[in-house]
Amino acid sequence: MLKRSVLLPENDSFFLFGPRQTGKSTLIRQFVKNTNTWELNLLHTDLFLKYLKQPYIFRKEADYQIRKNNISKIFIDEIQKVPLLLNEIQALISEFPYIQFILTGSSARKLRHGDVNLLAGRLLQRYLFPFIFDEFQDEFILDNVLRFGSLPALYNKSEKQKSEILNAYAQTYLREEIQAEGIIRNLGGFSRFLDIAAAQCGELVNYSSIARDAALPVRTVQSYYEILVDTLIALHMEAWHKSVRKRLTVHPKYYLFDTGITNSICGRMETRDDNILRGRLFEQWIILETFRYIHYFHQGIKIYYWRTGAGAEVDLLFERGGNILAACEIKATKQITGAHLRGLKAFNDEHPSVKLYVIAENEYPFLLNNTEILPWKIYLERLKDGSIFSTNIAF
Repeated sequence: MLKRSVLLPENDSFFLFGPRQTGKSTLIRQFVKNTNTWELNLLHTDLFLKYLKQPYIFRKEADYQIRKNNISKIFIDEIQKVPLLLNEIQALISEFPYIQFILTGSSARKLRHGDVNLLAGRLLQRYLFPFIFDEFQDEFILDNVLRFGSLPALYNKSEKQKSEILNAYAQTYLREEIQAEGIIRNLGGFSRFLDIAAAQCGELVNYSSIARDAALPVRTVQSYYEILVDTLIALHMEAWHKSVRKRLTVHPKYYLFDTGITNSICGRMETRDDNILRGRLFEQWIILETFRYIHYFHQGIKIYYWRTGAGAEVDLLFERGGNILAACEIKATKQITGAHLRGLKAFNDEHPSVKLYVIAENEYPFLLNNTEILPWKIYLERLKDGSIFSTNIAF
């Protein structure tokens, strides 16, 4: 198993959220190895039903485990299945502050919506994503990740096995398990929506247009996108504007959390030699990697895209405290010319002090019209160490 980049608290209690099959349970079992840990998996029907009917039983059992068996950590997998356990956990933390509670979940929706005790100030939050480049290192092959994604469940599998796992994920989890959890009732409508959302991954979202194509009400389409975000299946990306209110009036973008999942939903696992599709997947992957690196290494940075009424656009902006730190275009090519800089030029006319980048597939970095053209590997290195956020223009 590859070493993961997320930093878990050594002693403080914490939530670990992440989509299914990103390796949360495996990571936690490694984390608590050689410690006296009590583990509960709420995907087990007997435990789920017991605690759903009588959540206080958990507190009594935990009390016994702590006092009689000297456990030091309590690990609960899929905590969102029984949110009321959080009340019992709060009581236990007050009584046993030296016990570390580790709670994992593949969906934060039930914990964010409704009258649920989120233990504010009591539990830290961490997120786990599919493998990032920094975790693959020498085993990384870009074209493989663009095609199959980077879910840990695919690691060291054959191409046939990868396709089967991704198809099962798309069909069983995304279409059936979400419905089984009671999040949606109209499986046919959600399936039509999901196909369209995957096909339009990374494009400007017009809710009304998608509603017509999916034969659904506009509000239903909006709620389905909210479900994808809340269940960690999609990343919501807003257009940047100084006014927060105006940001909310511009069409957003959504990126599904893994390129392999996107390809599987779209039925294009075998698609090859399509430069337009490859460019879209490369953009999706860079956006996702950026989001993951920020969570792992640079809390406090936010990402946006930028677009003018005339259609000039920049793929990626970094913002912190209301200040734009850098602007990036993403291009799946080794031949960058001035034509690729049109969006950045329009942005630079309004924001002349912001550092400009193009993230591409060229072998070495170079300057073009005051824009730094970065190979994607160097971009990720600078993203990790934070130098990409430097506001000093050195040329």
